[in-house]
Amino acid sequence: MKLSQICAVVLLVVLGSAMVFADSMDPKIIIKGGGAEIVQGKCPSCVGVGLNFSFSVPAGGSGDLFFTNESGKNWSSLKLVESGIPAADISCHSNLFMSCKTETLKNGEVEILLSGVKGKAEWADHGIANGQSFEMQFTCKGGCWVGPNGSPISFTAHASMGTVPEPGTVALLATGLVALVSRRKMWRRGWQA
Repeated sequence: MKLSQICAVVLLVVLGSAMVFADSMDPKIIIKGGGAEIVQGKCPSCVGVGLNFSFSVPAGGSGDLFFTNESGKNWSSLKLVESGIPAADISCHSNLFMSCKTETLKNGEVEILLSGVKGKAEWADHGIANGQSFEMQFTCKGGCWVGPNGSPISFTAHASMGTVPEPGTVALLATGLVALVSRRKMWRRGWQA
């Protein structure tokens, strides 16, 4: 084998190892409904919350938190805001919402936005239904959801019941508007001739 081929193989192995290691280190948020600890209706380990609430990650920087939507509204989006972990380091997913995006705000805080509705047939019209219990899991190797002083990171949360249009719907609407504008120009030319 040539030296360049050996170097390429070594580089590939090092990059692959770094990617696996980085994935296990990334702070993750998983928001899901159902599960062994959660049942529809009364959930003894769940905290009842409204449209706006705050919480801290479990002691040690990782673990599970259980909530019940007691706002009287069905939620189509959930915004979490924190200031301890950079947005680029956070990964998130949910079986209750279609998308999860992280963004650094102008004031330096990080916004984690879960939006778009999906789910089982009984929850098809909303992300988190009124009365539905849900779980937030905070995971990463070594329990890294802690601030610089070693205390668990705090979050503020805001749920919304407004319908958020999907990107495909927005694109379809924009295409229709462009078609109307171009037709209008053609009709004007026809009348002026």
